[in-house]
Amino acid sequence: MNITVYLGAKEGTDPELKKAVQKLGEWIGASGNALVYGGSKSGLMGAIADSVLEAHGEVIGVEPEFFIKDEFQHEGLTKLIVTKDMFERKSKMIELGDVFIAFPGGTGTLEEITEVMSKVSLKHLNAPCILYNLNGYYNSLKALLAHMIEAGLSSKERQEGIYFAESLDEIKRILHLA
Repeated sequence: MNITVYLGAKEGTDPELKKAVQKLGEWIGASGNALVYGGSKSGLMGAIADSVLEAHGEVIGVEPEFFIKDEFQHEGLTKLIVTKDMFERKSKMIELGDVFIAFPGGTGTLEEITEVMSKVSLKHLNAPCILYNLNGYYNSLKALLAHMIEAGLSSKERQEGIYFAESLDEIKRILHLA
């Protein structure tokens, strides 16, 4: 299966992030699944790609051409898909994915996973949408989604398929792979 992971091109200040993303990448590669991600060699993006490749897995990078011009792309990918812009990149990453995971990241990660969340809630995408809530990173978003239900602006049915996982083991359980 293709596992689309959204995450940042920075490493962040918590050393646990890099360890956890490497563990996620090792599992994706060793389990025979493929990684679909943003294609960068930097930060957590580069760390997950390296980990999947070191575990002899397949890595598909999807990167807009303006990042290619700035030489942000990872050179060792199984496949690099170059898109016209960020909109086309998001569409391609969704098209390729069977599962979607948001690792802790910045505003780009948030923007990408909320599009997936919206498609899942509208039943336009039948795939698990998992927010990797490492060290409580997505607790505020989890509370917001609960608040939407309490306010009558969303429902449990609308949010089916959106999961918060505290660990890689929990991700595996959600995917019925543990």
